[in-house]
Amino acid sequence: MPSLAFRLLRPFVRFNALLCARTIYPIGYQRFYLDRVMPAMDLTKFPCECERITINEMSAAWFDPPGADKDRVLLYIHGGGWVVGSINSHKRIAGEIAKVAGCRALMVDYRLAPEHKFPAAVDDCVASYRWLLSQGYRPENIVIAGDSAGGGLTMSTLVALRDAGDPLPAAGMLLCPGTDMTLEGGSIISNARKDAMLNEKIARMWAGLYIGDADPRDPLASPVYANLEGLPPLYIQAGSGEIILDCARQMAEAAESCSVPVELDIFDEMFHDWQLFFNFIPEGRDAVDRLGRFCREKMEAAAEDREGVRAQPA
Repeated sequence: MPSLAFRLLRPFVRFNALLCARTIYPIGYQRFYLDRVMPAMDLTKFPCECERITINEMSAAWFDPPGADKDRVLLYIHGGGWVVGSINSHKRIAGEIAKVAGCRALMVDYRLAPEHKFPAAVDDCVASYRWLLSQGYRPENIVIAGDSAGGGLTMSTLVALRDAGDPLPAAGMLLCPGTDMTLEGGSIISNARKDAMLNEKIARMWAGLYIGDADPRDPLASPVYANLEGLPPLYIQAGSGEIILDCARQMAEAAESCSVPVELDIFDEMFHDWQLFFNFIPEGRDAVDRLGRFCREKMEAAAEDREGVRAQPA
């Protein structure tokens, strides 16, 4: 049964989601609300040191938890329906996952729709990973993760990197991922009344702004339709009460069919992106802890595999 804290939070989230995401509000207001107003409501101490940098003309930021291994990096791709969201809106969850994992986190402000349509965001995420490699970070010491639209972009980035022949990271982590631009999953209907964070009208509007005139089944737009062979291990979290639950299920099935190691973790009754509220609800805290542990374990396993290969006689 969901915690009392979760049950108290749900109506607040529903109210704020309706306030922020109604189509009558300009996108500029939605961005301001998510980037400035919502973060200001969390008065807890941010656990990381922050360094703002620029990567390929993109605003970016390093987040370093105390005692972090600075040779290991969580590349975190923020959510927001490809239209809103930023480093500022998602730095807390990125920093907290990195804290549990014992690594540093890197975030970038990738280009947003409708000003920059698909595949601009994918290109920026791929460029961010390649920048890490150019700075000397080993692929086995990198994990890519993201929530919602960022979860979809995580998968698209992995597919694009594999197709281009780039060395792949240790793992990918998908939080409530948006991986199907067609939005054909049955959970959109069955969970319509349960999801306090996201509704079908807004999901379709944002997806349309992002995809534009492109094919919604393009594998880099909707990675659920991609060939996933050769990708690194995946960890997927979803809430049983979110409208895009089927995206997570179908992504896991697609990975299994391509022999990609995948773990699908469905949290009972959780709405879309509940992990963002880890400071307020135990279910969020639990989810972030699992993400951090998975991140650490996969980096360690990938490093051991690399050392094993090096130790083999020629």
